[in-house]
Amino acid sequence: MGGAEPRSGFHGDSLSDEAMAEKFDSLEEHLEKFVENIRQLGIIVSDFQPSSQAGLNQKLNFMVTGLQDVDKCRQQLHDISVPLEVFEYIDQGRNPQLYTKECLERALAKNEQVKGKIDTMKKFKSLLIQELTKMFPEDMAKYKAIRGEDPSP
Repeated sequence: MGGAEPRSGFHGDSLSDEAMAEKFDSLEEHLEKFVENIRQLGIIVSDFQPSSQAGLNQKLNFMVTGLQDVDKCRQQLHDISVPLEVFEYIDQGRNPQLYTKECLERALAKNEQVKGKIDTMKKFKSLLIQELTKMFPEDMAKYKAIRGEDPSP
């Protein structure tokens, strides 16, 4: 997690993009510090000695402060929403950036499917009009006139 990673999904001028990137960088930094503090806390707890009580208390206080810092960052990013599926990707050990790629692939596949249905319906409409014109020429002429179409078959 580096601070120089390109960010996408922001709209607006570059100043607001930079401000948003700074907010994300700040959150990232606070989360990294919090995770490191939790790791150190786990080490202290796993080999707890009464003499390490002061260090444990200090780490617990750092943990509380870290949670407060993360909460402050959260309030600055209140308008950001993350789909739950992204968290499922993370829980499964998958790269969350794959979520966007797979969403686009699903959208393209669905688009092709719908396009195929539209093409099929257009062909069906054309064939239906042809057959109805053969069977009911006067009625279809009236229909085409109402629709403002050329009444010729």
